Amino acid sequence: MDGLSSTGCGTNTCSFQYVNPSDVAPYVTMAKQYGWANFMFQTNQGPSGPSHQFIFGGTSAPSAVDDAEAKFVAENTPGPGCLAALDAVYPLISPQSAPNEFKLINNPLGTVCFSRETMATLLDNHNPKLSWKYYTPGVHAFWFWTAPNWIREICQPSQRYNQCTGPEWKNDVDLNPADVLTDIGSCNLRNVVWVIPTGQNSDHPGPPHGSTGGPSWVSSIVNKIGTSTCKEMVGGKTLTYWQDTAIFITWDDWGGFYDHEPPTLLSAPQQGQGDYQYGFRVPLVVISAYTPKGYVDNRRHDFGSILRFIERNFSIVEGALNFADRRSTTDLIEFFDLNQLPRKCSLIPAPLGEQFFLNDKRPMAPPDTE
Repeated sequence: MDGLSSTGCGTNTCSFQYVNPSDVAPYVTMAKQYGWANFMFQTNQGPSGPSHQFIFGGTSAPSAVDDAEAKFVAENTPGPGCLAALDAVYPLISPQSAPNEFKLINNPLGTVCFSRETMATLLDNHNPKLSWKYYTPGVHAFWFWTAPNWIREICQPSQRYNQCTGPEWKNDVDLNPADVLTDIGSCNLRNVVWVIPTGQNSDHPGPPHGSTGGPSWVSSIVNKIGTSTCKEMVGGKTLTYWQDTAIFITWDDWGGFYDHEPPTLLSAPQQGQGDYQYGFRVPLVVISAYTPKGYVDNRRHDFGSILRFIERNFSIVEGALNFADRRSTTDLIEFFDLNQLPRKCSLIPAPLGEQFFLNDKRPMAPPDTE
C-alpha cells in the first residue's frame, strides 16, 4: 500500500481513479435505502477463483487439514476444478512458502478435485434438509466463478474427468444466471442461493463489460423479490419473499485499485492464517424488509461473516464449517431489526430492467479481460 505514484496518468494508468457516480447510481440508492458496511474485506488476498471458494465454502484449501495448516489455492487456476486438464498447475501459498507460492499439479487426473465441506454440506445435512442453488454463467469459460466445480462430492466427475455428473450438480447448479428471475417469479426460490453474474454484468472495468450492466442486473433481482407475491409459511406466519429474504450484495475481490484502509491480518507473517487473510476492502450492501434505512455499520466483516449469518439464520452452530466462518467474528445480524414491522420495498431505479436480462441473447463476455 506504499509508494504509489501518479505517473502515467496521461495513458490512463493512474494509481488513483474513481467511478463516475452516475454509473453506479442504483448501488448508491440501495445503500441509502438499506444497509452499508464500511469495513467489509474479502477474506483472501487473491483474485476471483479462490474468492468464490471462500464465499461458497469458507476456504480455498484442498482439504480441511490443509485449511488448518493455512495452505490455500492463492490464484486463478488454469482449469475448472474437478475438470482441470492433466498437469494443470494450481498455485498454493502456506506459512512455510510465504510470500512465495508453490505448485499443486493435477497429476494424476483429479488431484485438484477437492473433497471438503462447504455451506452446501451444512444445508444438505440440516434437519429438515435445506435447499440451495448456485446460479453461474458456466463451468468451462467461467470456472473462476463457479465454486461447486472444485468439490468432488458436488461435481462427481466422470471417469475421464471431463464432465460433472452428480445429482447436486444437475439439480442445484444452474448455468444460466437469469434463471434466478424466473425462479423468483414462479415461487421456486431455494432457501439459500448464490447468484453470479455474466461477464457483462460483473462490474469489471472497461469493454466489453460496460458500465450499466452490473447495477441494473442487481437491481432487477432486488426489485423482483421486492414485488413478488409468492408466499410461504415461516415460523407459523405467512410471509412474502420480500418479508423473509435477506440479500447480501458483495464483490469477490478488490479489483486492484488503491484503498487506504489496511486489512486486519489473522496472524503475524509465516505464523498462521495471516499470510493469506485478510484481503482488501470490498463493498457490501445488505437489503431486507428489516434493515433500517441508511444504516451504516463500522464493524469489520469478511466473507466468513456471510456464512455465519446463514448458519445463525437456519439454527446451525456458527463456525460449523471450521473455516472462514469459524475465524470470522461477526454474523451481520446488526443489519436486521427484527423488532420492527417489515418495511415496504423501495424499488431501485435502473437503466435496464428484468425483461432485458431475461431476453439477453448476447454471448457471455469472459470473466477477466484486463
